[in-house]
Amino acid sequence: MVIFDNFSSGKYENIDDVLENYSDNVHVIEGDITRPSDVEKAISDLDAVFHFAANPEVRLELNDPKNCFKQNVYGTHVLLEALGHARDVEKVVFASTSTVYGDVDDFPTKESCGPLKPISIYGASKLASEALISSYAYLGNFAAITLRLANIVGPKSRHGVVPDLIRKLRKDKRELEILGDGTQSKSYLYVDDCVDAALTACEKNSLPVAVFNVGSEDWVTVLRIAEIVTEEAGLNNVKFRLTGGVDGGRGWKGDVKKMLLDISKLKSMGWKPKHNSEQAIRFTARSILEECRSAYDGDTSV
Repeated sequence: MVIFDNFSSGKYENIDDVLENYSDNVHVIEGDITRPSDVEKAISDLDAVFHFAANPEVRLELNDPKNCFKQNVYGTHVLLEALGHARDVEKVVFASTSTVYGDVDDFPTKESCGPLKPISIYGASKLASEALISSYAYLGNFAAITLRLANIVGPKSRHGVVPDLIRKLRKDKRELEILGDGTQSKSYLYVDDCVDAALTACEKNSLPVAVFNVGSEDWVTVLRIAEIVTEEAGLNNVKFRLTGGVDGGRGWKGDVKKMLLDISKLKSMGWKPKHNSEQAIRFTARSILEECRSAYDGDTSV
């Protein structure tokens, strides 16, 4: 197994357990998906590639279109071109996103929902990558599996609503800013369930090109997430300050306000999430807070 990463947001210590337990079977290559020579080196002699490399930032003010295109769309193009030299690769599993659907009225949303109208540059970059992967798969000799992911959370999260709320609480334990009107409702999936889903799709799919929704079977509001985080932080009487948001209560421009995926297609292949959205949020908050307490000399309040 090869782990290929530029470690711009991740850390080597995040894979310490993997390297310790599987040192003879794991090779780490530090490189960038936008550099063809790095990618060609990483995928040589592999039979399957899990393409999860991307700039994950949805908020436009934190991720300009140029970077999004280079890292997400061009990076995907570089990988697909490299596959032409890596004849052993039989499958490519791509981490797409639920944001490719944009604003929809039908919940839970099926993979057949269309037309797809992303409302963020991030969602558009993922949809463009889906199209590229599909075309290369039909022209080449590999199967393409696209996973349209809900919000993935877990112990080492550094991006997203839970780490963001915890950072704010560390600065002010009396008042917590919540972006939007608090009613944004979305599905959250624990990272272990996401890994199981990716492996299931890779092992059991038999189609040349396939798309699967991956998420939990419920959703949770941002306001409820704030309540869970403050509970896990051991804080009482925290004042929630809602910003009101934009465009009818969204947290930011391009924020999909409601998202719940129909996962029956992947469930029919034997996969099912073990955790619901609230459990995923709670376990994630608990783990990040424990890490914070260790880093800050046992501060038990956050």
